[in-house]
Amino acid sequence: MSADQPITPEPILQLGLGFMASKTLLSAVELGIFTVLAEGGRDREAIAGEVGLHPRSSADFLDALVSLGLLNRDEDGVYHNSPAADVFLDRAKPSYMGGILEMANARLFGFWDNLTLALQTGTQQNEVTHTGAPFFATLSQDPVAWRNFLNGMNGVSTPLAGALAADFDWTGRQHVVDLGGALGAVPAAVLRSNPDITGAVFELPPVRPVFEELVTAHGLSDRLTFHAGDFFADPLPPADVYVMGQILHDWNLEQRQFLLQKAYDALPEGGTLIVYDAMIDDARRHNTYGFMVSLNMLIDTEGGSEYTVADATGWLESAGFAKVTARPLIGGYTAIYATK
Repeated sequence: MSADQPITPEPILQLGLGFMASKTLLSAVELGIFTVLAEGGRDREAIAGEVGLHPRSSADFLDALVSLGLLNRDEDGVYHNSPAADVFLDRAKPSYMGGILEMANARLFGFWDNLTLALQTGTQQNEVTHTGAPFFATLSQDPVAWRNFLNGMNGVSTPLAGALAADFDWTGRQHVVDLGGALGAVPAAVLRSNPDITGAVFELPPVRPVFEELVTAHGLSDRLTFHAGDFFADPLPPADVYVMGQILHDWNLEQRQFLLQKAYDALPEGGTLIVYDAMIDDARRHNTYGFMVSLNMLIDTEGGSEYTVADATGWLESAGFAKVTARPLIGGYTAIYATK
């Protein structure tokens, strides 16, 4: 900083009070603001009537969304979605990624209140903190929370799926299996742009009903199937491409190495494992999003965290993969392509 630029508290205040802007967005998604405006512009009174805003709150709330770049307001006082909000926050569009924001609103926002305790104790601070029961088994017993979680995973994967489908050369590939693939965002994107490929999701049995709803809605039931199983305990379905997206960060080092070795052993010669996560840059200085996701893994898992590209490359090479290539995707995510 040069001598003529005074030090001000503004950046600190914006960061420290950033939860206010975050919650404003999360409430807007919860209320369906962006889905309503995707149908056409509305004035303040019309929006308030459709989503149930109180007169005291409506003006400041909607104009806060304008100031955050999520809405536009014309000279007649009519509000419209910003281009990005219209693509990613309209529930009626296949590109909707608001599921992760819905999950953040319903689950993660409250859990992060215990970040200090997690930092001091190293223990997770979610639904199973005081029960000791397995996370996924516990969450799947609550239908609402389970659907919210799966939609959240689908929401964060949706934009990444399109990027991954475009980045990887799928020529000659026949069958892709997403291991722990939730609702199948990645194979769905691959299949839509590659009509000769079939796909599957290998997931825990409680995922099936929600998966089948989404696959049917996307018209892919004849090409995208569901395999029930536990990737720690059960054999992996055959494929020439496996995907592990946002999977390794859930587990500790021993479990990660086990999964990578299992994928290597199951792939045919020339088969590829695709790993993507919000990997931390090797200098551990730049990918703020990756660090935030890693702290979320501290809160939400027993032993998970993010990891560097160099870490993942080393694990994959140790598993036996002969060719390992890393490339940035979007939004702080990295994909690693490892070929047997």
